[in-house]
Amino acid sequence: MFEDLLGVNLFTAIFTLANTVALFLVLKKFLFKPVMKVITDRQKEIDDSLAEAEQAKQDAQVMRQEYEQKLSDATQTGERIVKEAVARGQSREEEIIRQANREAEAIREKAAEDVQREKRKAVNDAKNEISGIALAIAGKVVGRELNEQDQSDLVDSFIDQLGEQA
Repeated sequence: MFEDLLGVNLFTAIFTLANTVALFLVLKKFLFKPVMKVITDRQKEIDDSLAEAEQAKQDAQVMRQEYEQKLSDATQTGERIVKEAVARGQSREEEIIRQANREAEAIREKAAEDVQREKRKAVNDAKNEISGIALAIAGKVVGRELNEQDQSDLVDSFIDQLGEQA
């Protein structure tokens, strides 16, 4: 009757149910567990990759901070070196100017000495020439020969008079 009402054979239904349960147990043993293991392993790999990526990001941030610090240090060092070079340059410039001033002063002093020497030489040359002329004139005027002392006195007197007039 049951079979007539539903059109299903009870033995076939039980057999089909038993096959389904058996198939489920076999699939659970041989398919679900390995698939779940693959899924779990894959999830672990993904989690590990994410952890590695996060670690790499943190390492990159640390490296960036170190780089920025080194760049800052290098900039400060460069600025310090430039300042020191400017200071050395200014110091060297001042030393060169002092040395040039000393050399210029030495040249002026030497030139002044040369002028004085040339002036004395010119005066002496003029004295000698004037004394020769004066001696010749005096000899003709006086009519006698002058000795060296008389000549020197006469020349000095003449030069002194010329110096007073000038």
